[in-house]
Amino acid sequence: MIILGIDPGLRTTGFGVIEKHGSKLRYIASGTIKTGLEGALPPRLKVILNGVGEIIAAYQPTCSAIEKVFVNVNPQSTLLLGQARGAAITALVGADLDVAEYTAVQVKQAVVGTGKAAKAQVQDMVARLLKLPGLPGTDAADALGVAICHAHSVDTLALVGALSPSAPALRMKRSRLV
Repeated sequence: MIILGIDPGLRTTGFGVIEKHGSKLRYIASGTIKTGLEGALPPRLKVILNGVGEIIAAYQPTCSAIEKVFVNVNPQSTLLLGQARGAAITALVGADLDVAEYTAVQVKQAVVGTGKAAKAQVQDMVARLLKLPGLPGTDAADALGVAICHAHSVDTLALVGALSPSAPALRMKRSRLV
């Protein structure tokens, strides 16, 4: 399975692509999509949309994961970040990819073991887990962390999905109990 992780940002959107084979993770690629510091919002969102689309075309991921927006002290920043995230999600679903969503705390817990980890700790652990020769940039490391979080969660999510109320086995079990 090839996982595309996205760390959305209006100025810089990080991406990370990894492969999960059994319990092993392999680094494929990472980097950033830069929209520029200034300029009108719609063209910057288009840069994110097109950039994520190019990454999907280049690496052919089988699934994706994106970091959820946290409510910032500045509501305007939160709204802008949400729009950048929306542009990235639009590209992902436009390519028919499933999109998993994780909070920053969930990502840090999956990668470092604590939800209060510093960015430098995330960078270091991402490099160790993926056996990278150096530290990735912070935005790329965060995106790789999202992908790693999904790689660690995907089997559990599949199991939970199989046990959902709409699953036939569970419906049969419930009917016997009633």
